[in-house]
Amino acid sequence: MPEKFSKNAARNIYYGGSLFFILLFLALTYQTTQALPQRDHRDQLTEAVARGKEIWEENNCIGCHTLMGEGAYFAPELANVFDRRGGEQAFTAFLKAWMAAQPLDVPGRRKMPQFNLSEQQVEDLAEFLKWTSKIDDNNWPPNIEG
Repeated sequence: MPEKFSKNAARNIYYGGSLFFILLFLALTYQTTQALPQRDHRDQLTEAVARGKEIWEENNCIGCHTLMGEGAYFAPELANVFDRRGGEQAFTAFLKAWMAAQPLDVPGRRKMPQFNLSEQQVEDLAEFLKWTSKIDDNNWPPNIEG
């Protein structure tokens, strides 16, 4: 191999490498556009889920909790709380009891404020958390307890 590249060799490497990475980028873009609709569940987006998201945002839940790794790390991850706390049968009842019991007076534990949400608001928040638990997040968080 020669000590120095010729101009032609350098040009061929540049154009060949550029073409390779452009084709790779296009292939990955195409693969992503084919995979995303299968991972999406927008068809399950209901009015209750939308109202629950509004409650989530109005009360700044992301200021303490994370949702799929996004948000503050002061309180537990909530993307999988639906699965952790009973699923279809028990989750809404759990969330209602949990929200009504706040703030818990447990020494050495962080306190969640009392938001004084109505029963309908808690049900809507439960629907939002249920909806987020069904997003294919590649098994995030890895720890079921968040």
